Amino acid sequence: MAEYVASTTVENVTNKAKKCTLPYLRYFFGYGEIIEDFTNQRKALKLRKQMVKTRVDEAKRKIEVIYEDVEDWLRSAEKELEETQNLEDEIDSVKCFKWCPKWGWRYCLSKKLAEKNPIISKLLEASNFPQVGYCDSLQGIEFITSTDFMDSESSKSALNQMMEAINAKGVNMIGLHGMPEVGKTTLAQEVGKHAREQKLFDKFVMFTIFFCLNFETSSREGKVEVPFRSMQGVNKILVIVDDLWEELKLESIRIPFGDEHKGCKILLTTRDQQFCTKMNCKKEIQLGILSEDEAWVLFRGKTGLDDDSSTLNDVAKEVAAQCKGLPLAIVFVAKALKGESLNGWTTVNQRFKESRHLDNEKVLGGVPKPLKLTYDYLKEGNSQMTGNDIQMCFLLCSLFPEDYEISLKILIMCGIGVGLFPNAFSIEDKRNEIVMALKKLQKSGLILGTDDAERIRMHDVIRDFAHWLTSTGEKRFMVKDELKEWPDMDGCYGAIALWNCSSNIKKFPDKVEFSKLMTLILEGDWDCDWRWDLRQKRKRKRGDLLVVSSIFFEEMKVLQVLYLESVSFSPIGFHSLPNLKTLCCVDCELENFSSSLKNMRSLEILALIGTKIDEISEELVKLSTLKYLRLSSVGVEEEIN
Repeated sequence: MAEYVASTTVENVTNKAKKCTLPYLRYFFGYGEIIEDFTNQRKALKLRKQMVKTRVDEAKRKIEVIYEDVEDWLRSAEKELEETQNLEDEIDSVKCFKWCPKWGWRYCLSKKLAEKNPIISKLLEASNFPQVGYCDSLQGIEFITSTDFMDSESSKSALNQMMEAINAKGVNMIGLHGMPEVGKTTLAQEVGKHAREQKLFDKFVMFTIFFCLNFETSSREGKVEVPFRSMQGVNKILVIVDDLWEELKLESIRIPFGDEHKGCKILLTTRDQQFCTKMNCKKEIQLGILSEDEAWVLFRGKTGLDDDSSTLNDVAKEVAAQCKGLPLAIVFVAKALKGESLNGWTTVNQRFKESRHLDNEKVLGGVPKPLKLTYDYLKEGNSQMTGNDIQMCFLLCSLFPEDYEISLKILIMCGIGVGLFPNAFSIEDKRNEIVMALKKLQKSGLILGTDDAERIRMHDVIRDFAHWLTSTGEKRFMVKDELKEWPDMDGCYGAIALWNCSSNIKKFPDKVEFSKLMTLILEGDWDCDWRWDLRQKRKRKRGDLLVVSSIFFEEMKVLQVLYLESVSFSPIGFHSLPNLKTLCCVDCELENFSSSLKNMRSLEILALIGTKIDEISEELVKLSTLKYLRLSSVGVEEEIN
């Protein structure tokens, strides 16, 4: 009996030991199988996410309401793909260099991949949505009194005029225009609230022109298909079109209007009065700036100053008056000076008074001076060098298109390339410094956050201000979008960003001379969807890459950052770029890449994403200055032929 018990105990212990050790043994000896499983599942998840996103986009074009579980799944899939990108890069690096990793490294990577596989598997299982959205009748909106609404004389006057126009017969189109950020959107919402309370309409709809263009289906020229057909069954309806930038053909977005629907009235807001005229507004109303007293009330509230007659308040009132009654300017200056001493206020006031040359500037409706103060104030509390670097971070953000959500990774690579924070030695230290600088910019209101923690954006008014800052001087900036013809420009630019360049661009030069150019961003046609499919071993594309001559970059002697997207070129001429620190290629095609590596001896950052190259040779190992390497979904021609 004792022998039986002992035998059973030994057997149980042995089984448990096997059960515990099997996963660990699999990490060692199942390395290849785990990698294959992870790679296949991640590719499947990426494809499934694209399919679900396509269905969601199509549903949104039809004005369907998206189910919450579908939105949650897309967020989870995106998060998982981002988190596993580093693992994918690590696998790609091993394949490219044909390394034979040590057992410890193999065990760690296998364990990480094995832990991710069931998570991805569950996401794939949960992605079979019968429907991603459902049709709903056109919903009205609830207008809630905004805390941002300024009960100023100008806003009260404009509100009264709009309410009169809404009640007037024969007035079916009303235009509200005014300076940037003067409060047009908030006032339009207030009009909607009053109209609802007075039961003037049966339905209320409000959208921005950018929101509307998200429903584009037929062409990139802006022919949109928004099914507002359900308006036909509503007797009285108020449509608020916010932030109009160009003439809008109402029939193109199916808004029934005029003889087609006499009960429909439209209120539009715009910065430019001419669009009110072009849209044949029966009533045009201007929203003016704040009076001196109103500006002081807002300014004092934002700075937290007491309502007394102290010397500090006397100086603060002079500063507030310099904001010219513009709410945006008041808020920016107030943020910059909150908690400042009397000496600080006096200094700032003096700066304002000395900047007389800005008084005559017509750009941005008078905004430059207070924004310039906020920009200059970035140096306060920092060393001269650090302050300059923070300002440069701000200017780099302005190189991206309007309303663009800027990737922090791309921004950091560009920042390191132009030499920001030189006292930080490692890449990680430089990254941390740039992230801290961006946080300071965000606190000052100069940049904005997004729903994605890895992306930021810049308000269009602030972007215009940054372009104004870089419009003069020896090292000017140039930013162009939707380029169809090569622009006339001299060689004095310090940074050039050309986005969405047509592959058939006229007069594209073989070679250009930019003796002071430090940063160049060049993006091909946004219609181009070029990928090198490693599984199918063939190129998939829609549209053409922008083809650039191999000698195009030769006369950019001081170039430090080169970001290319949807471009085909040969880096063989890079021997003439001794200062190139950052090279980032996204969805590009690089000819003679391996033989060109010897010409990149000063390179610190190399990122190839979705890019086709001939091979990766040992020359890459000889790049002694290289501190950051990212190879993601790289198509190597040797492996494919």
